[in-house]
Amino acid sequence: MKLLKLFKKMKTISDIVKQTQFSDDDIIRLLSVTDSQEAEILRQAAYDRTTKTVGNNVYYRGLIEFSNICTLDCRYCGIRKSNHNVPRYELDKDTIVAAALWAAENHYGSICLQSGERRDPKFIDFVTDILKTIHQKSVSPTLPNGLGITLSLGEQTFEVYKQWAEASGNPMGLRYLLRFETSNPELFDHLHCAPGREKGLERRYEALADLRKAGYQVGSGVMIGIPGQTLEDLCQDIRTFQKLDLDMIGMGPYITSEGGDMLGEGMMEKNALMRLALNMIATTRLVLPDINIAAATALHALEDNGREKGILHGCNVIMPNITPRVVRKNYQLYANKPFIEQEPSDTNLYLQQSIQKTGREVALNVLGSSKHWKNRTGL
Repeated sequence: MKLLKLFKKMKTISDIVKQTQFSDDDIIRLLSVTDSQEAEILRQAAYDRTTKTVGNNVYYRGLIEFSNICTLDCRYCGIRKSNHNVPRYELDKDTIVAAALWAAENHYGSICLQSGERRDPKFIDFVTDILKTIHQKSVSPTLPNGLGITLSLGEQTFEVYKQWAEASGNPMGLRYLLRFETSNPELFDHLHCAPGREKGLERRYEALADLRKAGYQVGSGVMIGIPGQTLEDLCQDIRTFQKLDLDMIGMGPYITSEGGDMLGEGMMEKNALMRLALNMIATTRLVLPDINIAAATALHALEDNGREKGILHGCNVIMPNITPRVVRKNYQLYANKPFIEQEPSDTNLYLQQSIQKTGREVALNVLGSSKHWKNRTGL
């Protein structure tokens, strides 16, 4: 009789996804889904929650990977400083600005500038100059405030964050992505246990707080499927997203890198990893309904149409790579990175059609700022 009563009290996936508040047990249950019918219930719920809270649009962020020079040695990364097999590059200002203006001319409302992590004055001033020029040259009747800009340039000082924010010229479209990778301190240290311990988890949280004070829409995220990671760890990652009050999330599956230092630890089987990554995206959308969530390119490295599957599970941002093709192959953070050989113009029609197949629409010439940020700031 007691077992019967307990069985009756157990919540089904259908019960859980209807909630707006979730216990840790609820989150772990959603993350653990493998049954195809339950997976579809979770997917549909996340898709519907996305539509209800942030609408039917998918926003572009044209990704410009302008340098693979990095001063850090994160063990999972293909461009870490100890990888001496990758040719190093830094695009010049004119090339970076030209890529940004190509995005504006092709109706992207925003770009993302990404590079290896550096903190030297020359680099800081270089980025400042680029931001000023992009803003000045991208203001137009279709983009009256210029391009929205997301920066993904690692930990800097508060003063540098402010300097770059002012240089961007567009406070309504100013974003920074700084992933903490995992909220498990031991696992974090394992990923960054190079000599000198260049990164610390608490320091990373302090940097995210500095970004908030500097006026950015604040983004962070994690890797999914890191060797040794548990569902409880991923649950705490989502709780950390909540605690940090993030405006946007960028997360994707952990894929080994030939230039990294973790090849011997392996990675999850691809189908299982894809399932876990999609579960994490969908669960995050249910728990944090009004944030922006990017469909990581790494999803596509696991499976054809991986980014589109991300959209079907709750993502509303996509980051087409518009880095010049000649250097793109040298910015491989993980193995088998897709879209290395395509020219930016080749992907536009494909992307628009594939996104429309998900039932979503590409929002052109708009900043696509986070609804959570708008609600948080009243802007």
